[in-house]
Amino acid sequence: MKELFDGAIKFQEDDFEQYKELYQSLEKHQEPHTLFLTCVDSRVVPNLITNSLPGDLFVIRNMGNIVPPYKQDSNFRDGYLATTSAIEYALSILNIKNIIICGHSDCGACGAVYEEEEVLNQAPYVKKWIELLEPVKQKVNNLKPKSKIKQRWLTEQINIEQQLENLMTYPFVEERFDRGELRIYGWYYIISTGQIYNYNMITREFKLINKEKK
Repeated sequence: MKELFDGAIKFQEDDFEQYKELYQSLEKHQEPHTLFLTCVDSRVVPNLITNSLPGDLFVIRNMGNIVPPYKQDSNFRDGYLATTSAIEYALSILNIKNIIICGHSDCGACGAVYEEEEVLNQAPYVKKWIELLEPVKQKVNNLKPKSKIKQRWLTEQINIEQQLENLMTYPFVEERFDRGELRIYGWYYIISTGQIYNYNMITREFKLINKEKK
């Protein structure tokens, strides 16, 4: 923990001073332009890979960058409120105009859906959460990948597609998107190379983000 305490001191003494005016402007309000929904994996650092500043991103993190499908339930029973309430807040209260769902390589959640039952039983909360990835698993199995590497690669990318579909089940998302008030993106981040691929919803392909394809 020493490095974290030292880091806190460095932030207060050096880094904060560099952006002091920005932090002071954010003291009483936030106006993020993008909702960035990604995995809890420690290797994914949203502000770092987007080169963004404090106040730019409204970040939601969970295992597997999952968007639970919209559920109409007046009593909110069986809902996944931590994620769904944050999505609702981002759009209905903060009036955010962009959403990025960012998956990544070597995703533990995407690998966990193929674990044996006895392994998952050791982590019942994890087991319950990744049940939301069952549609992704079924789509991948239908493609009959010939190796575990191909299986994982397909799962990670199809998962992003699935979460984009889930996102569009929210009425307040679909309405804004249809009116042209909201832009939605799917990103696939390769940890070992730093490459980020953007999903084209029309061609259903991931294309490397570079200067020619911004």
